[in-house]
Amino acid sequence: MENISQYIPFLIPIAIIEIGLALAAVIHILKHRSFKFGNTALWLVIVIVFGIIGPILYFTFGRGDD
Repeated sequence: MENISQYIPFLIPIAIIEIGLALAAVIHILKHRSFKFGNTALWLVIVIVFGIIGPILYFTFGRGDD
């Protein structure tokens, strides 16, 4: 098993992107009440539970027209 410190320069940017996407999605969900389908609670659970995939799903399929 290789040393984890070799992967730190790769993992830190991915973690920052994941946190940024999740934060942007949660803020958008809480500010807007119209979605293509689903509701606020559903999208919050999807964004928080599914990590980097959740915010991508929200911005692709869930975000309603502003």
